[in-house]
Amino acid sequence: MKNTALTEVHESLGAKMVPFAGYNMPVSYEGVNAEHDVVRSGVGVFDVSHMGEFLVSGENALSLLQWVCSNDVSKINVGGAQYNCFPNDKGGIVDDLIVYRIKEDQYMLVVNASNIDKDWAWLETQNTLKSFNAELRNISEGHSLLAIQGPKAIEAMQSLTEVDLAGIKFYTFEVAPFAGIENVIISATGYTGSGGFEIYCKNEDAAQLWENVFKAGANWGIKPIGLAARDTLRLEMGYCLYGNDIDDSTSPLEAGLGWVTKFTKDFVNSEDLKAQKEQGLKQRLVGFELTERGIPRQGYDIVDADSNKIGHVTSGTMGPSVNKGIGMGYVDTAFAKAESKIFIQIRKNLVPATVVKTPFYKG
Repeated sequence: MKNTALTEVHESLGAKMVPFAGYNMPVSYEGVNAEHDVVRSGVGVFDVSHMGEFLVSGENALSLLQWVCSNDVSKINVGGAQYNCFPNDKGGIVDDLIVYRIKEDQYMLVVNASNIDKDWAWLETQNTLKSFNAELRNISEGHSLLAIQGPKAIEAMQSLTEVDLAGIKFYTFEVAPFAGIENVIISATGYTGSGGFEIYCKNEDAAQLWENVFKAGANWGIKPIGLAARDTLRLEMGYCLYGNDIDDSTSPLEAGLGWVTKFTKDFVNSEDLKAQKEQGLKQRLVGFELTERGIPRQGYDIVDADSNKIGHVTSGTMGPSVNKGIGMGYVDTAFAKAESKIFIQIRKNLVPATVVKTPFYKG
């Protein structure tokens, strides 16, 4: 089990630690609902240093990324970021990721912790197979990442940098001093729906970063937040979680990721995905709200009014901000339209639900 540079800090704060994606991670400190509410109304800090970071450089860096990524990487300016996915050659998804353009010919890929080794092997294989010969560096082990999230994040952190934090627009970033540390990446690609930004630094600077962030945020009631609240926050926004809502077997089109699947270029398995789009999808990932009491959970069956199975739940919870059972799941296309009536099999009960457009939380 790997530790982040801040594991001892979390333990000293009384965090409940659990194994997650090969790392010893804080799942909660004072309780999921309380931590969730801190991010929705104030400012909270997640240690997400388990995430992976790869550097892709050189004159063929863009060509490699155009091939392995479904989105059009050429549209990213220096200082910009883009949500993306790696399609595999079987119709599924290797991983979803964020691509940062650091320099004209250098990109940083931020990938899911559970997929670091798999993604790295995939990237290396494609780089060699297609003779791109881009320069690849896996810098995951040496870097830490804090996500400072919530509507008070900007004013709470402004004293730590000369960069105008309010000026960092969604999916852009700055490289600048922050909290007394040089060459920090300050980005705004949040996963909670409540604003804020992410700070990338080297492991040796993580303790200083954490300490200074909490000193600066003291007057705003800043608190550490665990992964359990991160999950409820992202689910209220309808954001996919790899391993739940998308995986090696789920089509990016069926997962609602058509908006990052650009057929204006060739990429891995693009012809098959284009054919799938033209022929029509058999199932789709939808959001749903329970209309009676209950909590949907991953793996529960979704059925129609006649108890015929029409899909399955991929993520579910009691949404703390919306105060109702919410979830996402794949259903037959006929039931994918908003307002469709479905039922969630919760043990022996069929609990009625309605398909809705996400996000569940409107902010």
